[in-house]
Amino acid sequence: MTLANIEIRQAQIDDLAAIFHLGEQVFTPQDVANLYRTWDEFEITGLFNSEPENILVAEQNDQVIGFAMGTTINKAGSAWSYGHLLWLGVAPTFARAGIGDLLFSRFKELMQEKGIRILLVDTQADNDPALAFFRRQGFENPTDHVYMTMHLRKDS
Repeated sequence: MTLANIEIRQAQIDDLAAIFHLGEQVFTPQDVANLYRTWDEFEITGLFNSEPENILVAEQNDQVIGFAMGTTINKAGSAWSYGHLLWLGVAPTFARAGIGDLLFSRFKELMQEKGIRILLVDTQADNDPALAFFRRQGFENPTDHVYMTMHLRKDS
Protein backbone atom coordinates (compact mmCIF):
# COMPACT_ATOMS: atom_id res chain seq x y z
CA MET A 1 0.00 0.00 0.00
CA THR A 2 1.21 3.47 -0.86
CA LEU A 3 0.29 6.58 1.08
CA ALA A 4 0.04 8.49 -2.20
CA ASN A 5 -3.58 7.45 -2.73
CA ILE A 6 -4.73 8.38 0.78
CA GLU A 7 -6.69 11.62 1.14
CA ILE A 8 -6.92 13.41 4.49
CA ARG A 9 -9.93 15.69 4.52
CA GLN A 10 -12.50 17.29 6.77
CA ALA A 11 -15.31 14.91 7.65
CA GLN A 12 -18.73 15.43 6.14
CA ILE A 13 -22.06 14.39 7.62
CA ASP A 14 -22.14 11.34 5.35
CA ASP A 15 -18.90 10.11 6.99
CA LEU A 16 -20.31 9.90 10.52
CA ALA A 17 -21.64 6.34 10.28
CA ALA A 18 -18.35 5.10 8.83
CA ILE A 19 -16.42 6.86 11.61
CA PHE A 20 -18.66 5.32 14.26
CA HIS A 21 -18.37 1.78 12.88
CA LEU A 22 -14.62 2.10 12.42
CA GLY A 23 -14.35 3.23 16.05
CA GLU A 24 -16.27 0.13 17.09
CA GLN A 25 -13.54 -1.94 15.42
CA VAL A 26 -10.70 0.02 17.00
CA PHE A 27 -11.97 0.75 20.53
CA THR A 28 -12.80 -2.76 21.72
CA PRO A 29 -13.40 -3.85 25.31
CA GLN A 30 -10.58 -6.38 25.04
CA ASP A 31 -7.95 -3.85 23.99
CA VAL A 32 -9.00 -0.48 25.40
CA ALA A 33 -11.81 -0.95 27.88
CA ASN A 34 -11.95 2.67 29.05
CA LEU A 35 -12.11 4.05 25.52
CA TYR A 36 -14.71 1.44 24.59
CA ARG A 37 -16.95 2.65 27.42
CA THR A 38 -17.03 6.22 26.12
CA TRP A 39 -17.16 5.55 22.37
CA ASP A 40 -20.70 6.10 21.13
CA GLU A 41 -22.65 7.85 18.39
CA PHE A 42 -23.32 10.87 20.62
CA GLU A 43 -19.59 11.52 20.96
CA ILE A 44 -19.31 11.81 17.19
CA THR A 45 -22.50 13.74 16.50
CA GLY A 46 -21.85 16.12 19.39
CA LEU A 47 -18.40 16.97 18.09
CA PHE A 48 -19.67 17.22 14.53
CA ASN A 49 -22.38 19.66 15.60
CA SER A 50 -20.00 21.82 17.65
CA GLU A 51 -16.63 21.65 15.88
CA PRO A 52 -16.93 19.89 12.51
CA GLU A 53 -13.72 21.52 11.30
CA ASN A 54 -11.79 19.46 13.89
CA ILE A 55 -12.92 16.09 12.56
CA LEU A 56 -10.75 14.57 9.86
CA VAL A 57 -10.98 11.36 7.89
CA ALA A 58 -8.43 9.37 5.96
CA GLU A 59 -10.01 8.04 2.80
CA GLN A 60 -8.87 5.56 0.19
CA ASN A 61 -11.00 4.63 -2.81
CA ASP A 62 -14.06 6.33 -1.27
CA GLN A 63 -13.68 4.30 1.95
CA VAL A 64 -13.01 5.88 5.37
CA ILE A 65 -9.98 4.06 6.78
CA GLY A 66 -9.11 6.40 9.64
CA PHE A 67 -10.22 9.45 11.58
CA ALA A 68 -9.03 12.10 14.01
CA MET A 69 -11.41 14.08 16.18
CA GLY A 70 -10.55 16.93 18.50
CA THR A 71 -11.63 20.08 20.20
CA THR A 72 -10.21 23.43 21.20
CA ILE A 73 -10.22 24.83 24.71
CA ASN A 74 -10.02 28.53 25.45
CA LYS A 75 -9.62 29.29 29.14
CA ALA A 76 -11.05 32.57 30.36
CA GLY A 77 -8.39 34.98 31.55
CA SER A 78 -5.60 33.02 29.88
CA ALA A 79 -3.63 33.77 26.75
CA TRP A 80 -3.20 30.05 26.21
CA SER A 81 -5.42 28.03 23.91
CA TYR A 82 -5.35 24.27 23.96
CA GLY A 83 -6.11 21.65 21.38
CA HIS A 84 -7.25 18.24 22.58
CA LEU A 85 -7.01 15.26 20.27
CA LEU A 86 -9.91 13.23 21.60
CA TRP A 87 -10.01 10.29 19.19
CA LEU A 88 -7.63 8.84 16.62
CA GLY A 89 -8.47 5.57 14.92
CA VAL A 90 -7.21 3.63 11.93
CA ALA A 91 -8.79 0.54 10.39
CA PRO A 92 -6.98 -2.57 11.67
CA THR A 93 -6.08 -3.60 8.12
CA PHE A 94 -4.20 -0.29 7.74
CA ALA A 95 -2.57 -0.25 11.18
CA ARG A 96 1.08 0.82 11.25
CA ALA A 97 0.99 1.96 7.62
CA GLY A 98 1.43 5.67 8.39
CA ILE A 99 -2.26 6.66 8.28
CA GLY A 100 -2.21 7.76 11.92
CA ASP A 101 0.86 9.90 11.18
CA LEU A 102 -0.94 11.60 8.29
CA LEU A 103 -4.07 12.24 10.35
CA PHE A 104 -2.12 13.60 13.30
CA SER A 105 0.03 15.80 11.08
CA ARG A 106 -3.04 17.40 9.52
CA PHE A 107 -4.75 17.77 12.92
CA LYS A 108 -1.63 19.49 14.26
CA GLU A 109 -1.63 21.85 11.26
CA LEU A 110 -5.29 22.72 11.92
CA MET A 111 -4.49 23.55 15.53
CA GLN A 112 -1.50 25.68 14.54
CA GLU A 113 -3.67 27.58 12.04
CA LYS A 114 -6.05 28.37 14.94
CA GLY A 115 -3.24 29.71 17.11
CA ILE A 116 -3.28 26.77 19.50
CA ARG A 117 -0.17 26.69 21.66
CA ILE A 118 -0.46 23.36 23.47
CA LEU A 119 -1.82 20.01 22.30
CA LEU A 120 -3.21 17.49 24.75
CA VAL A 121 -3.87 13.82 24.28
CA ASP A 122 -4.82 11.02 26.63
CA THR A 123 -4.93 7.26 26.45
CA GLN A 124 -4.91 4.32 28.80
CA ALA A 125 -1.67 3.92 30.75
CA ASP A 126 -1.29 0.35 29.45
CA ASN A 127 -1.94 1.21 25.79
CA ASP A 128 1.70 0.82 24.76
CA PRO A 129 1.14 1.22 21.00
CA ALA A 130 -0.70 4.53 21.54
CA LEU A 131 1.95 5.77 23.99
CA ALA A 132 4.72 4.95 21.50
CA PHE A 133 2.79 6.65 18.69
CA PHE A 134 2.25 9.85 20.67
CA ARG A 135 5.87 9.95 21.82
CA ARG A 136 6.95 9.69 18.16
CA GLN A 137 4.71 12.66 17.41
CA GLY A 138 6.53 14.74 20.05
CA PHE A 139 4.30 14.42 23.11
CA GLU A 140 6.13 14.17 26.40
CA ASN A 141 5.64 14.13 30.16
CA PRO A 142 3.08 11.30 30.38
CA THR A 143 1.18 11.37 33.64
CA ASP A 144 -0.80 8.47 35.05
CA HIS A 145 -4.50 9.10 35.47
CA VAL A 146 -6.65 7.05 37.79
CA TYR A 147 -9.94 5.85 36.32
CA MET A 148 -12.34 4.18 38.69
CA THR A 149 -15.65 2.41 38.19
CA MET A 150 -18.52 1.42 40.46
CA HIS A 151 -21.09 -1.21 39.56
CA LEU A 152 -24.51 -0.31 40.93
CA ARG A 153 -26.85 -3.06 41.91
CA LYS A 154 -30.42 -2.72 40.71
CA ASP A 155 -31.86 -3.84 44.03
CA SER A 156 -30.11 -1.23 46.20
